Amino acid sequence: MQIRWIQLLEFRNYRTLSYSPAPKLNILSGRNAQGKTNLLEGLAVLVTGRSFRTTRLADLPRWGAEAALVMGEIGRGEGTRTLRRAFRQIETGAWQPSGEQCEWARVIAFDWQDLAILNGAPAARRNFLDGFAGRLYASHIPGLLRYRKILARRAVLLQTGQADRLAPWDEQLAVVGVELLARRRAAAAALQTELARVFPALSGEAKKVEIRYRASLDVTEPAAFVAALERHRRAELRRGQTLVGPHRDDLLIELDGVDARVFGSRGQQRLLALALRLAEVLPVAEAAGTPPVLLLDDALSELDPHVQKNVLREIQTTEQVFLTTAEPEVPASDAARWEVKEGGLVAA
Repeated sequence: MQIRWIQLLEFRNYRTLSYSPAPKLNILSGRNAQGKTNLLEGLAVLVTGRSFRTTRLADLPRWGAEAALVMGEIGRGEGTRTLRRAFRQIETGAWQPSGEQCEWARVIAFDWQDLAILNGAPAARRNFLDGFAGRLYASHIPGLLRYRKILARRAVLLQTGQADRLAPWDEQLAVVGVELLARRRAAAAALQTELARVFPALSGEAKKVEIRYRASLDVTEPAAFVAALERHRRAELRRGQTLVGPHRDDLLIELDGVDARVFGSRGQQRLLALALRLAEVLPVAEAAGTPPVLLLDDALSELDPHVQKNVLREIQTTEQVFLTTAEPEVPASDAARWEVKEGGLVAA
């Protein structure tokens, strides 16, 4: 899959921008606060309709603008799709999005927030895994949202002591929860297979990296899920929350048998976070039928020079890549280079 062209109107710090990227590696350089990350965000919004930085639609339009527009063309093989994403402020002051989806379009984005996968709370790792699973399975995100709604309804009943009304919600939570667990486990297994190859290729070291899905409730059948809820009923009523299920799970990440979340250096954690994103590429390409677009925000910073070269070698084996950097020189052959300056873009 490739982005053929994109146009931004009143988006972030861009009043207007038209950009036709190269089909392979695009290096976007420039000083900080010039709009490099905003351009990556615009590319993500074009393809998926969502930002990888924020869920607040109000953050996307240019300051003071009443509407923003992202439009462009994506293609795979001989086929193309023109996409249009609009954001406008309605009378209530809220922002309303519009636009169509493309079932085969995927992006994988890396930025500094991904360090939370290694050093953040379990929710950050669950969100990472759910985002990956959502790119693999069309039913995953709707199923996750359904699970959260049931969980919220169950919390109300627990907090108000309505134990006699829990049974139907227990059954629904169990059915949706077991399906969610199965997709998460499959996604973690797919990541493990690729991560075992990608991380040594990036680090240049024969280190063993392993990820494991750590479930608070290790079940495969709804009946066993319901039984676990019943065993925890008294404690749940006392605390007013559901104590077991996918919302309590975590992802264990080990490097040579040691928990990388606790004992990994900052450099190792940053490289692991990047490796996890690059490990998504092949499984997502197989699931979608076309390679995803890679959006890498400042991915080379804090990495040793030889590791940087390994990263560049790895990403040049994929299809279309956008890499931002504050460094004027990046040792990548056959790359299209662009300079981002004050909300503008010129060929470097």
